[in-house]
Amino acid sequence: MVFAQNASLSLRPASNEKLAVALAALDRLGPAFRIETQVLGKGTLVQGVWQGRLFLKGFGDPSLSNYDLARLAAKVRDRGIRRVTGRIIGDESYYDSQRTVRGWKPWYYKKESPPLSALIVNRARVAKGISDNPAAAAARAFRRALIEAGIRVPSHSTTGVANDAVVLAERPSVELDELVHRMNIVSDNFYAEMLLKQLGARVRGEGTSAAGARVVVRELDQRGVPLAGVKIVDGSGLSSYDRLTARALAALLISAWSDPIIKNAFVTSLPVAGVSGTLEDRMTTWPAYGRVRAKTGTTNVASALSGYARTEYVFAVVQNGFPVSVYYTRRAQDRFATVLAGA
Repeated sequence: MVFAQNASLSLRPASNEKLAVALAALDRLGPAFRIETQVLGKGTLVQGVWQGRLFLKGFGDPSLSNYDLARLAAKVRDRGIRRVTGRIIGDESYYDSQRTVRGWKPWYYKKESPPLSALIVNRARVAKGISDNPAAAAARAFRRALIEAGIRVPSHSTTGVANDAVVLAERPSVELDELVHRMNIVSDNFYAEMLLKQLGARVRGEGTSAAGARVVVRELDQRGVPLAGVKIVDGSGLSSYDRLTARALAALLISAWSDPIIKNAFVTSLPVAGVSGTLEDRMTTWPAYGRVRAKTGTTNVASALSGYARTEYVFAVVQNGFPVSVYYTRRAQDRFATVLAGA
């Protein structure tokens, strides 16, 4: 430790919360982990006709797109299915039905993150905006994909649960290290919340934010991160109940750097000063330019910057205010990181 000031002060971390989610996800699930999306059927195939229903079941892939649905529809066609007699059903049962997280301001819904769901396509974007029912929107989108693949289907789709159904097709997401990179590089709140629920579902068998938060806290504890003043409620840092300390953030960063299995995925997910993501227009000159990797965090009451200066220093700066000054906090953070980069 070369410098500390109020290192144990419990503060709102803003998007520095995502560092804890990234660490836990990469360790518990592994950098190569992928999230599946499946097509399941209840019925029988008779001369090209699937006599029954088809289910599109999501397992929490935040990157699921129309392109993925088209690939799934093609796989259904390759099974010899040319017509489906029953409805197309969207199944989001892998996660709970909570669209937001405790402690969010009402206007965060859709503005800061689309509604959370285990089955969500294109971040729930539809022609007129963002759907309140992602699974229903996904079922409609998959129905269109089946039609475009040359498969005749009924005129309506719905939502439900695929009990006792057989898997007809599946498509994996990109690997977890890429999902974590997408989350951290642009500070994507939606990815963070979806990965938190993924941790809850995979590790504790509960696809909830609360279960995921317990996994993250357990991960920090096992790595020796000091938990005094730490409270994890969501994955994005939007909750008013989230708390982290600079000491905990620094310990977290050191632990990730020291872990050969996750180090590369974790460190390279962070924006580079003057080059990429949320630091593209910050610290654009030497000695910080290209030599600082750090996670930003900004709300109206919190600002933070935590990461690495070259291979020499770990730093964590967390500032709170009511409101906090974005200009002056970032100016202080950048000067702090720049000094370290040039030391």
